[in-house]
Amino acid sequence: MTILNTSVSGMLADSNWLSSISQNVANANTTGYKNAETDFSTLVDQVSTAAAGGGVMTTTRNLNTLQGNVVSSSTATNLAVQGSGFFVVSDSSGATYLTRNGSFVPDASGNLVNSAGYYLMGNDVQSGSAPPANALSTLQKVNVNSAGETATPTTSASIAANLPASATPIAAADLPSVNSASSTYTDVTSLVVYDNLGGAHTINLYLANTGANTWEVDAFDASKAATGGGFPYSSGPLATATLNFNPTTGSLSSGSPLTIAVPNGQSMSLDLSNLTQLAAAFSVSSATANGNAPASLQGVSIAPDGTLSFNYTNGASIAAYDVPLANVASPDNLTSVNGNAFTANAASGPVYLGTANAGSFGAIDSSSLESSTVDLATELTDMIQAQSAYEANSKVFQTGANILDVLNGLKA
Repeated sequence: MTILNTSVSGMLADSNWLSSISQNVANANTTGYKNAETDFSTLVDQVSTAAAGGGVMTTTRNLNTLQGNVVSSSTATNLAVQGSGFFVVSDSSGATYLTRNGSFVPDASGNLVNSAGYYLMGNDVQSGSAPPANALSTLQKVNVNSAGETATPTTSASIAANLPASATPIAAADLPSVNSASSTYTDVTSLVVYDNLGGAHTINLYLANTGANTWEVDAFDASKAATGGGFPYSSGPLATATLNFNPTTGSLSSGSPLTIAVPNGQSMSLDLSNLTQLAAAFSVSSATANGNAPASLQGVSIAPDGTLSFNYTNGASIAAYDVPLANVASPDNLTSVNGNAFTANAASGPVYLGTANAGSFGAIDSSSLESSTVDLATELTDMIQAQSAYEANSKVFQTGANILDVLNGLKA
């Protein structure tokens, strides 16, 4: 009888609804969980102008486009997506999935893994090369133990100073470049730079007036100075140049940059363009040089665009990984797998990658977690409605069974 089949389909549909409600309630505290929704649609026995009872069917899907509340966390590697997109993760076998569960912490090997056992995937950018922005095949596990001590050689520096316009010229035989006991200079300053192994070297910069609006600059390795300091050095200047100043403005017109070979290091370009020659005393307003001494890893930080950087004790910060976000055309149709993760299918569309906080992708918040989107009050209200509907369908089934009993009891 149709009444029995229809009521059975109703009980099955309500059971499916109760199942999704129980799934939601069970995951009310699961990081990044998106609540499931059960949709009902009618079934008919045949196409007819008259309604033919066939029952009801259900479809259950996760509402993966919902945004959960982002709450603060004390762990820097805990991540949340504010907006569209999913983290790309992998299991122990290397298969990739999508997830919003950003509860990542380092495992024993330093790989970032979330509470479900999935590893965060990203592009290693420590070599300086830019990997393909849309290739899943180039992604690898993000490892925060791969950063040991680091040292960076100096390759560039700059100095801003004023040279006194009233300085007395120095005779050619007594210039610093001659490097003799009689060598003298107008002014001197120094820079600390670093070699390939992070060793510090002091470079003495001598400035000597050689005539109207012209100066000589000489760079010496301070470790080669004579006993007590100064001239003569045990080796000649690392670099020498002539500086010419504009007589009207006092600005440098030629002589910059000065290329200096750092002992045991790289060739350093010293920017002197901010030197001036004015009617004032010698003064240095700024002096900078890149590079650093050996330093150990202090921690990691993740920018909104997914750049994961290693932070060192000396204040240096080096970009190590680019953590992309992924998405599909229809996120609500993704296939759910264990651990609050998803795989793409024909209904969802293929996975595509992009940069966080750009285009249609949301931003990544570090030291944060995305809460479940489940509202317990709503779920408990739906549970009462589903239970009532199930009981009503069971009453219909009982009525149909009673009618069958009556028919079976009729005698010919």
